[in-house]
Amino acid sequence: MIIDARNLILGRLATTVAKKALQGEEIHIINCEHIIVSGSKKNVLFHYKTKANRGSQFKGPFIPKTPERFVKRSIRNMLPYKNPRGRAAFERIKCHRGHPESIQKEKTETLKTADFSKLPTLNYVTVDYICKHLGGK
Repeated sequence: MIIDARNLILGRLATTVAKKALQGEEIHIINCEHIIVSGSKKNVLFHYKTKANRGSQFKGPFIPKTPERFVKRSIRNMLPYKNPRGRAAFERIKCHRGHPESIQKEKTETLKTADFSKLPTLNYVTVDYICKHLGGK
């Protein structure tokens, strides 16, 4: 299954993908940089910045600074990744920035349940913007 994640809400996408991965499906998520996190820009950036500054340089939590790793980490938090079943499901999930050539000919889907039109307000931030704010390129 290939999911085009353009304009999808991160949390709703993550729960759906986690459920399907636990059922045994191989999932590719493309256009990870266009995923949306709902909330005002100020609050969302403050939340992730304080989370990244917690601890020290050598102890966690380590927040990924690239969009594809950021999304995969969010999906990991929805899985029981510390047991073998969750670890196997996590390995079946692949996240990509853009649309890679290796899967370009295959049919893509989008999730209607995770579309940003479901948001009650228009306050949101893209994952790419969050990662740039955290220090990513």
